[in-house]
Amino acid sequence: MKIGIVGAGGRMGLTNIKAVSAHPDLTLVAAIDRPGSPVIGKDAGLLAGGEETGIVIGDDVKALISAADAIIDFTAPAVSVDLAGRIAAKGLIHIVGTTGCSPQDDAAIAQAAEDGARIVKSGNFSLGVNLLAALVKKTAQTLDIDFDIEILEMHHRHKVDAPSGTALLLGEAAAEGRGIELAAHSVRVRDGHTGAREPGSIGFATLRGGGIVGEHSVLFSSTAETVTFSHSARDRSLFADGALRAALWAADKPKGLYSMADVLGLTD
Repeated sequence: MKIGIVGAGGRMGLTNIKAVSAHPDLTLVAAIDRPGSPVIGKDAGLLAGGEETGIVIGDDVKALISAADAIIDFTAPAVSVDLAGRIAAKGLIHIVGTTGCSPQDDAAIAQAAEDGARIVKSGNFSLGVNLLAALVKKTAQTLDIDFDIEILEMHHRHKVDAPSGTALLLGEAAAEGRGIELAAHSVRVRDGHTGAREPGSIGFATLRGGGIVGEHSVLFSSTAETVTFSHSARDRSLFADGALRAALWAADKPKGLYSMADVLGLTD
């Protein structure tokens, strides 16, 4: 399978380049970054800390789409939406790890899947996190609203969106388990005299600092006990490994919008 990387100069872009270069069933055929990026013109493999690949990082989206079977995209919402629309006409595979998407962004990506793209989009491509989400959903189904749900996350100082995509993925799992809409029951900020906690709400707490890759915990807490699920990411390679697994999985799938839960067979 021929792979193209978007956002090649970013943390995940470099990690994805390294992972593709090491994979026996994948070939890196193109890598791009934003126009004017200092990585333009550099060899992708050398920039990622590996061997020279002969793939020079450019900024031509059309060339990327023409060369690749699947595109790995951990960038920004506007970039992912634009790319999804372009990919739809070609029927390519689009692996989207971009977080911070608005409802309008998500709707546009879903429309691209309807129009012909094979899209796997997830707030987290880790096997462990997606297993955790399945456990959270089941626990939320089992425990009643006497158990308050709180989601805690911490990431590196450079992360620009909050709550994280993973925290929202876990929140959606909890909401599905409870049979409620997350948007109508989530509490994102607490400050000042907030009053008592609203029964049945799902709370989020966000921390930022240092170089932390990702720490997530989901607490189910009653007056008598607390059940805690946690996941700690130590290396970004786990996200790249999941993205590549998703690309290979999507190779024989029809057009549509899929999740990492679909890839792992965790859907009901």
